[in-house]
Amino acid sequence: MRLSSSLVRPLALVLLVVSVAGCSWFKKGAKGDYALAPEARPLEVPPDLNLPNTSGAMQVPAAGQVGPAAAPAAGGFNVAGSRDEAFTRVGEALAGVEGVTVASRAQLLGTYDVSYEGASFLVRVSAVEAGAYVSAVDPRGLPATSPAAVKLLAALKAKLGG
Repeated sequence: MRLSSSLVRPLALVLLVVSVAGCSWFKKGAKGDYALAPEARPLEVPPDLNLPNTSGAMQVPAAGQVGPAAAPAAGGFNVAGSRDEAFTRVGEALAGVEGVTVASRAQLLGTYDVSYEGASFLVRVSAVEAGAYVSAVDPRGLPATSPAAVKLLAALKAKLGG
């Protein structure tokens, strides 16, 4: 049995189309985001990094833990009056202490940059509920505990009646 040429051409055309298109019919297509280019893949964030931890965000500290007045170990003391009044009085008291050099003052920050007995530190005046709090702060921002700072704070406390 011989095929006629009129039948061979359409059959060859069908075989050609099936062979070219058939590859995708038998191939298992890659599914999922991993098959995409790295730039096109969606960003995956681990669940614990998706939102910040806010478990302790709204905890209010106890009344005894608030403000600088709760830190007597720092050697500071309270003064009656507003912060600005106390700042002025501290400046006058510093001028009356022998050996104190005031390098600069910043009323907006409530600080005096002082040198006393070879030590440099800040004398800070902060507003608190009971008036103002006077303390000494070292260059690291921690309470100044050097003998010079303790001695100067004691002299200021005696002059200001804190």
